[in-house]
Amino acid sequence: MDKIRALKYFSATVEAGNFTVAAKRFGVPASSISRRIADLEESLGAQLLTRTTRSVVLTEVGQQYLQQVNGILAQLELSDQAVRDYQTAPTGTLKISAMVGFGEQVLIPILDEFSERYPDVLLDVVLSDEISKLNRDDVDIAIRGGFAPDERVVAIHLMDNGFVAAASKKYLNVAGVPRSTRDLVNHKGLYFKTPAGPTPWLSEVDGQWQNVSAPSALTTNNGKWLAQKAMDGLGIVMMPRWALQPYFERGDLVELTFDEPLNITENPHLGVYMLYQKLSYATPKVKAAVDFIAARVKG
Repeated sequence: MDKIRALKYFSATVEAGNFTVAAKRFGVPASSISRRIADLEESLGAQLLTRTTRSVVLTEVGQQYLQQVNGILAQLELSDQAVRDYQTAPTGTLKISAMVGFGEQVLIPILDEFSERYPDVLLDVVLSDEISKLNRDDVDIAIRGGFAPDERVVAIHLMDNGFVAAASKKYLNVAGVPRSTRDLVNHKGLYFKTPAGPTPWLSEVDGQWQNVSAPSALTTNNGKWLAQKAMDGLGIVMMPRWALQPYFERGDLVELTFDEPLNITENPHLGVYMLYQKLSYATPKVKAAVDFIAARVKG
């Protein structure tokens, strides 16, 4: 017995109210519809329909079964549509959520190029450091910094997200160059504020992780402002290397290095991840964007 076909016949018959109308929908004889449903009932050992000469009525168990069947058939149609869509060109609205700093510095130039290649994809981009839930916030792709998420989604590692300390020559000439992470508590700190609070400065000293954060001169979630204040000589800043690299290359800031490990967490495996739901990858717009972003960032 083709059970999927039988389930479709069963659902359509209930919706139509009789075998004849349901049979016209599928282009088969009414007797085929009736026989398939009878086979289904036999396999289940339960009567799903009460039959009269003109109509069919669900039994109590049939009503319960129909509710579950309709959910299965709806999911099956979504899966079938995803496969059919795979063969078509990327179109429609693509919703992306990304960290502000990464979005402004890395993602937006990539998306400008993406739009030129895929003009039929309408971008809906939100830059926020608030954590996005793909199934809650109606987002196709989310880009986050941190650890590999435990959500039931696909996570592509785009780049490392290690934090480094930096300051301007102006600041170091006045305050001195810290030689050890222990010296940081005697300096001034510029702190990036995440939704969970300011990022601490943690260092492994003599085998133990310790908080070596300096007194705060500024705390904000605006990375550009932090970098500007660091260039102005206000204090030491700790941000991801990818965010500070342009300042290092221009000579605006100097990277501070220490013998002791320094980070914002005891876990050294920080990264930037691109997240999407596995089934959505079969949709052309999502597949095109995921592949394009990954190739540009990792390349």
